[in-house]
Amino acid sequence: MGDKTPVVVMKRELAKKAKMAVFKTIFIPILTYGHEAWIMTEKVRSQLQASEMRFLRRVERVTLLDKVRSSEIHKSLSVDPLLLKIERSQLKWFGHVHRMPQKRLPKQSLLAKPKGKRPTGRPRWLDQVKSLAWNRLGIYPDELKEVVTDREVWRLNLELLPPRPSKGLSGKEK
Repeated sequence: MGDKTPVVVMKRELAKKAKMAVFKTIFIPILTYGHEAWIMTEKVRSQLQASEMRFLRRVERVTLLDKVRSSEIHKSLSVDPLLLKIERSQLKWFGHVHRMPQKRLPKQSLLAKPKGKRPTGRPRWLDQVKSLAWNRLGIYPDELKEVVTDREVWRLNLELLPPRPSKGLSGKEK
């Protein structure tokens, strides 16, 4: 999530299609490596979104001064927001691990409750996923285990996960 934009994006000779191929095959995998286990703080969320949009704005040849919304850029390039992909895959991973047998190590580590007191502001991954399921899918944390058990229902819920509403302009259009 550095400040430098890849040189490929700045080349005017390259077509949008080629730049988007670089975005999908190189940029996203590097940026999201190991994201299934991340705890998404506002700082991480903001850095990811800024990095993604820096790349996509260069592809579209749009600057921040042009005041083009991120949602418009995503729509014009036919690409889902990166945060949406991360949320889907974290929920997908939760479902996968929850359906594992009890003796598997990933499930044991998911359900482990370490002794001692956690520092303030350090949520557990499981708490974050439950909150994500409640806030984004409307599934109560108590019902989550039942919904996850049925693989088809869970898959359909994840496909219907909507993009996050933008925080800009408090819902008012320009």
